[in-house]
Amino acid sequence: MKTAVEELSPTRVKLTVEVPFEELEPSLKAAYKKVAQQVRVPGFRPGKVPARIIEQRFGRAVVLEETLNDALPGLYGRAVDEVDLFPVSQPEIEVTRIDDGQQVEFTAEVDVRPTFDLPDYEGTEVTVDAATVADDDVDVQLDALRQRFATLTGVERAATKGDYVVMDLRAEIDGRNLDEQQAADVSYEVGAGSVLEGLDAALEGLSADEEKTFRTTLVGGENAGEEADVIINVKSVKEKVLPELDDEFAQLASEFDTLEELKNSIREQVRRNKLIEQVVQAREKAVDALIGGLDIPLPDSALKAEVDARKHNLEHQIAESGLSREAYFRLYQTTEEERFAEFDASSARALKMGFVLDKIVKAEDIGVSEEELTQFVVRRAAQMGVAPNTLAQHLADNDQLTLAMMEIVREKAKSVVGDAAKVVDSEGNEVDLKAIYAELNPEQEAEGLAQAPAGASAE
Repeated sequence: MKTAVEELSPTRVKLTVEVPFEELEPSLKAAYKKVAQQVRVPGFRPGKVPARIIEQRFGRAVVLEETLNDALPGLYGRAVDEVDLFPVSQPEIEVTRIDDGQQVEFTAEVDVRPTFDLPDYEGTEVTVDAATVADDDVDVQLDALRQRFATLTGVERAATKGDYVVMDLRAEIDGRNLDEQQAADVSYEVGAGSVLEGLDAALEGLSADEEKTFRTTLVGGENAGEEADVIINVKSVKEKVLPELDDEFAQLASEFDTLEELKNSIREQVRRNKLIEQVVQAREKAVDALIGGLDIPLPDSALKAEVDARKHNLEHQIAESGLSREAYFRLYQTTEEERFAEFDASSARALKMGFVLDKIVKAEDIGVSEEELTQFVVRRAAQMGVAPNTLAQHLADNDQLTLAMMEIVREKAKSVVGDAAKVVDSEGNEVDLKAIYAELNPEQEAEGLAQAPAGASAE
């Protein structure tokens, strides 16, 4: 087989492939067998019709067409490997010549990963947040812990922001009650930011057994988008009471006997979290600096696929929310146009980053061990709330193990770039990532902690 490559653009090529006819022999035999199973010829059992009879009755062209249908995918794959290309789209294949018994020629146009030179990333300077723990950092965590142990106590006063009310709601349009737009005994925190515009303002100042009507636009159901009168009846008002910060609270909320011990534990956990964040920031910023200096052309088909995937996920999220499009975007304080513009930018960045990280993977000869794949599945299963074996089976059944391994090696590539960077914090102190690895995961120190530390986030 002989393959020639013509560059149509920096991201699209045309392959011209010449195949000696003898290489089609296995597919030719399979084609005769398949056609013999499909045709009915008097005097012959199904599947037993000789090749010469098939050609006499139905023509050689039928067999050649079936032969090429069977052979072309494999031949295309061999041609791509032969010329070391990385396709990012489905090929447009055309058979351009058939010399029966001699040679077949076909062309394939396909979008490919662009070629570019990887700059030296050793010593890239990046700045990360300092890992200094302030008293306010501890107070924030303590307050969150107190919130978890708060109690609700009934009060004989009007509701204010932060109070909890139990209420009944119903909606009317032109005096007609909407059955699907009513609910009883709804518990709600005043000021939480309901998608039902005007609810918080209507609730503030209401006491138990008081009723109020306000006009708003409905956000769900068959009347979504229509204006309606919403009637709320407050049944009770409760305020949140936080526990006192003392030794008794420490014993209630933790394994510690004193508040001081609890504070020290929180301080240490905050410090560890900040060290983890330094690692994540170092890797992300080092990669950002690397790709920021590269002008890489992006294949249109790959970019469109990235954008379309994000739009598809958005449509799924809107449908799952049960909200109207307007209410959904209002809830997230954005617009459809702003979200789509964000998709364009984030898709281009993700595609460019993927190309760069894959090149680093190849340059550094990064692989995936069985243990790393197992750890990945266990972590991802915990995030999804499913059993690791269930997720592993799903990945295997849906041919997604390759994608999982790609995600792992790309994260390892990020760590390579981050480890090669010169990292300082916002206070001007040098940050030693290897020292952080040794402190957070001493058993992995020898391996350089290729994966992000436990609890770290990654794009």
